[in-house]
Amino acid sequence: MFRFFFLALVTVSLVSCGGQPKPSLRFPSESWQSAVPEDDVYLLAPGDKVEVVVHSAPELTRELTIAPDGRLRMPLAQPVMAMARTPDEVAMALRASLAQELKDPDLDIVPTEFASQNIFVGGEVQRPGMVALPGQIDPLQAVILAGGFTRDAKRGNVILMRRLPGGEVRTVVLDLRKGITDPAAATWLPLRRFDVVYVPQTRISEENQFMERFIRNALPVQFSLYYDLRQRN
Repeated sequence: MFRFFFLALVTVSLVSCGGQPKPSLRFPSESWQSAVPEDDVYLLAPGDKVEVVVHSAPELTRELTIAPDGRLRMPLAQPVMAMARTPDEVAMALRASLAQELKDPDLDIVPTEFASQNIFVGGEVQRPGMVALPGQIDPLQAVILAGGFTRDAKRGNVILMRRLPGGEVRTVVLDLRKGITDPAAATWLPLRRFDVVYVPQTRISEENQFMERFIRNALPVQFSLYYDLRQRN
């Protein structure tokens, strides 16, 4: 199995500010793993099925599917945003919504079925687009599944983008060249669904401009919704 070594040159954090992403640049020395301690938290997405267990009103307990717009709908509650949130975050929002009809609603959200596991690989690869995750793979393997690099690919400036709990979007620039020339020196970094791997044609000089001009404009609809911070309501 291929593995890769990466150099975290730039980390870009996007946080919500008045409904619009506000970029800020940092130049950390830590790896992606230490920069993202919440990496083991699974975020929900459209098509996922969850069981809403209402302990204080068992008759309301039911299995629901997250709608294409990312919201969860159930009787007596206003629709709540579930996309890109953890089950605990959704449970908290649903409790607040049900509190308008029930006294002290007590409930849990239990994921029962997950929708398709896709990532997006774009830029200078042979077959850019969505790629189904076959299991635990790293960005270099994702590029291989997308047909491999083109002749113009900047293999030392590959961007990985991921949305974290709370709405933050974290990106890091990866050097995938060592994963090919020296696999033994590589470190393991499994991808998760809705991750974005983007291979540029030129060296990245202005990270924020590159994100908006190339990556966000290239994303398919469901990925655009997932990374749109205005979808938190």
